[in-house]
Amino acid sequence: MKLRGVAAALAVSGIVMSGAAFATDGYFAHGYGMKAKGMGGASTAVAQDAFGGANNPATMAFAGNQFAIGVDWFSPHRSAERTGGGAFGLDGSVTSGSTNFFIPEFGLNYMVRPDLAIGLTVYGNGGMNTNYSGGQIPGASACAGFNPGQPSYNLLCGNGSLGVDLSQLIVAPTLAWKFLEGHSIGIAPLFAYQRFKAEGLQAFAGLSATFNPGTGSNPSLTNNGYDSSSGWGVRVGYYGNLTKQIQIGASYSSKISMGNLDKYSGLFAESGGFDIPSNWSLGVAFRPTQDWLLALDFMRINYNDVPSVHNPSSLILQCAGGNASTCLGGPNGAGFGWQSVNVFKLGAQYAVSQEWTVRAGYNYTQNPIQPQDVTFNILAPGVVQNHVTLGATWTDKQNEVTGAFMYAFDNSVTGPSLFNSFIPGATMQEKISMYQWSFGLQYARKF
Repeated sequence: MKLRGVAAALAVSGIVMSGAAFATDGYFAHGYGMKAKGMGGASTAVAQDAFGGANNPATMAFAGNQFAIGVDWFSPHRSAERTGGGAFGLDGSVTSGSTNFFIPEFGLNYMVRPDLAIGLTVYGNGGMNTNYSGGQIPGASACAGFNPGQPSYNLLCGNGSLGVDLSQLIVAPTLAWKFLEGHSIGIAPLFAYQRFKAEGLQAFAGLSATFNPGTGSNPSLTNNGYDSSSGWGVRVGYYGNLTKQIQIGASYSSKISMGNLDKYSGLFAESGGFDIPSNWSLGVAFRPTQDWLLALDFMRINYNDVPSVHNPSSLILQCAGGNASTCLGGPNGAGFGWQSVNVFKLGAQYAVSQEWTVRAGYNYTQNPIQPQDVTFNILAPGVVQNHVTLGATWTDKQNEVTGAFMYAFDNSVTGPSLFNSFIPGATMQEKISMYQWSFGLQYARKF
């Protein structure tokens, strides 16, 4: 009864994670669970917490009875600018607001018998989040050719504030089985809920599949408040102790096919489609002594699974030329141009004493955004690549308090403005930048 009560509380409370705003490895977090976050996210071959549903469900067979609850204070700093457009009145720069987010996390594991564990992990993705004020571009500018009659414009020639907000909550019940001594497999069905809104994209109304030329309106492109959808997927994993010193792990998460975001069917390809991409990871851990742990993960995130994320923004030029299928929201509609990425996670852990353990890590991800897609990614500048992390845990063997810190170094992408293709003689350049940091605390109890 106590176990069911804790599970229900975690699942219900997890809904507040819909405000998540990660933007580290693309729009995936650099790690899940504070111990993993302190080690650069390395976790595929490490069994020490109840977050296997987000990392590798097979590790739960070795995690013992425990539950954990924590919160991460996440602070991304994003900016965008356009240069070379002074003759057209289009130069400007802006910094995104909304720089503080509090993101909870939950985990639970219970050993039904020595070789079988059930659990629950609740976690979030996000990071396609920006909130730019308007007014950078004057009314007497080339923006009037895209969106006439406004006294001033935002950086993408729309009305008022500019930005998007994407949040994804994933609830992952887990089942893990030790099929051999020291080896386990695990499975975690994934229930996903997401919500999204966009503002300030009126300049693209005529390049959308839902544009009504008779009225000149587009009801499904922008400024429609939040819309939401849900879907299912699965994560499977393997964990093995090759020796007392060496552990290996592997995990695969399927693409989660989400319902369409109908309020934005004129923005995202496939009439509002926005699935969660598949991803997989391989990991190895090495324990040279009882006090030391070194871990290395390789992760692949397949953004090419999701047309609305992966399709190049340049497809909108084909839309302007008469190919309706490539218009925003079309069957092969223009997207953000994100490429699939490889992620490397390296972590170290050292037990200073029976009470204290310290951690450090490094996380590197390829940049999913190419220079030719910089204009659309003013909305979602997920360009950070290098992260350093620190962490520590205090324990009395039953209770644990863990802290983790992450800093992602400033990075930017510069490329030609998409507006150049619509303005004769224009050679404007745009630059998007981001840096970020986070600090989290987690309480765990073993039972």
